[in-house]
Amino acid sequence: MPPLPHEVPSPDRTALDRLDAYLEALWDGTAEPGAGPLSVPDSEPGIEPGAEEPERSPAAGVDDPDALHSWALDRLRRLPRTPRDDFVRRVGGLLAEFRGRRSPWNAAALRLLDDPYTFVAAGPRRHRDWADDVRAVMRRSVRDPRGWIRLDRDRRDDVRHTFPDHPFDPLAIAELPARLHPVGLDAAVAAPAVMSEEWQAEPAPVRSRPSPDRARILADARTLLDRYGPDAGLWTNATAAADGASPDFVAAGLARTRSHRCATTEYVKGLDIVDDLGVIAVNEDEVGVFWSFGAC
Repeated sequence: MPPLPHEVPSPDRTALDRLDAYLEALWDGTAEPGAGPLSVPDSEPGIEPGAEEPERSPAAGVDDPDALHSWALDRLRRLPRTPRDDFVRRVGGLLAEFRGRRSPWNAAALRLLDDPYTFVAAGPRRHRDWADDVRAVMRRSVRDPRGWIRLDRDRRDDVRHTFPDHPFDPLAIAELPARLHPVGLDAAVAAPAVMSEEWQAEPAPVRSRPSPDRARILADARTLLDRYGPDAGLWTNATAAADGASPDFVAAGLARTRSHRCATTEYVKGLDIVDDLGVIAVNEDEVGVFWSFGAC
């Protein structure tokens, strides 16, 4: 399959991608201000770290990448460098806001799935068998072709030196199609919606939320799947989707949803992953993976 047009980044996107990577490295503690490809100085003439930020247009974002780039750099330059922990925390907040402004899809993913234990990522469609492309996403061997956000709290965990596919089970990845069932769009949308819940002791499941709140959650979930278009193929590991059934994930809630296990069985750093739920979206150009994990 030839490269997709959006696999060749525009100059604007390349600059935003570099800034995203730099902010993430600062947040992870693998880079220092003034180092790295952007060489952002500790401060500039007339700009002191910690100085009050001037009013900026809230519209700086996907429609104006130059303005978004300038806004984020200006914010970064004004962040106090000490205490170190406070600087890292503020960079994390800036990174989240920067990513949210880059695209509505990023913003929906952050609102819905950034807090729970989830894995959200996309990759290019390059093989006749879409399962090979999904495996590449789960193994973190490909990047999002649009440069959009990946939610992956384990990406830099040293546990991956021993278990590279963590939190997925390598056997499950190899046998992936056998553990999946096709699912319709409405049911599939409800799956990432309930992934916003906790697996244990969720105080406010989606089904019990006030109507406006529930509608907002479902709208964010639909935004995530709308990326793949109305003709996308959709699969889930939920057992309730077996034999062509249409599961009602919202009514069941995350805690009462059963699935064919795709999570690791390894006991790592005092955590045991006991539950997981996933949805996969596939079209001719891209594949998307949305997964939730329950650990105790």
